[in-house]
Amino acid sequence: MTAAPIIDVVEVRKSFGSTIALDRLSMQAPAGAVTALLGPNGAGKTTLVRIVATLLRPEKGRVEVAGFDVARHPVAARRLIGLAGQHAATDDALTGRENLVMIARLYRLAPTRARQAADEVLERLSLTDAADRPVRTYSGGMRRRLDVGASLVGRPRVLLLDEPSTGLDPAARLELWSLLDRLVAAGTTILLTTQQLEEADHLADTVSIINHGTVVSEGTPAALKARLGYETIDVALADSARLADAVDVLRPIATDDPGVDDLAARLSFKAALDTRALPATVRLLDQAGITVADVTARRPSLDDVFMSLVGHPSQPDHPRETP
Repeated sequence: MTAAPIIDVVEVRKSFGSTIALDRLSMQAPAGAVTALLGPNGAGKTTLVRIVATLLRPEKGRVEVAGFDVARHPVAARRLIGLAGQHAATDDALTGRENLVMIARLYRLAPTRARQAADEVLERLSLTDAADRPVRTYSGGMRRRLDVGASLVGRPRVLLLDEPSTGLDPAARLELWSLLDRLVAAGTTILLTTQQLEEADHLADTVSIINHGTVVSEGTPAALKARLGYETIDVALADSARLADAVDVLRPIATDDPGVDDLAARLSFKAALDTRALPATVRLLDQAGITVADVTARRPSLDDVFMSLVGHPSQPDHPRETP
């Protein structure tokens, strides 16, 4: 029997003036897993997160968190939720510990319990050594971890992250991913928006791709990639003069016209996943007496999935989405 989703979004609509942000959008997030929301700028991802977080009310439809309707029972829903938005929610003049204690007190924890909760989160974030330094002295990665930590002080069952790795360098991004992996292993449910498709591929158990305010496809990263039904074969030849011959030889197994790079003596084409295209490529070229310098098969990526559904690549650096 399939467990009930911890986040259940049903036919939600939200508009701002004449702009429709969400158009009868439905999606679910399973408990104890990472669900990633992907989509171009303005697709409605941030609006959806803000509705789940009880910061906006849907005009139509229903959103439940662990069975609580966020519009009818917002206080009960908030007790289950932690939110880390796109912009820092910490005070640069305070230390990391002071920030977390302050937020714990806002959760109405007693002073002693607030300090204990702050210490627990600092240890969990590997920030204990920097706990008593002003946040203005933190690196970008440390600040982002502290932002996530601020949302963990209340021990939420559901963590909402809006573009969690925006602005982070590769090392800081890996640190954040490691933290999120540990949180999920401990039972936290994460719903995140991201423009980093590599991030979704690494972290997400399920992905929902949103465009024009509605979900256009969803599933595991592997299932979404498999639905494209092709792999890309890249071939480098020893002799660029044989490129035209190679194109003719390989056209029967290609699902599109091979692309050719004369200068690099390379060609590439798409082939159906179930055709054993890589060995067929080598065999056909060998039978034609065409010497191969290198040949590789590349399975579809989430970038390919995104392009096929949305029509243009995801852009990591962007202005903040309209609510």
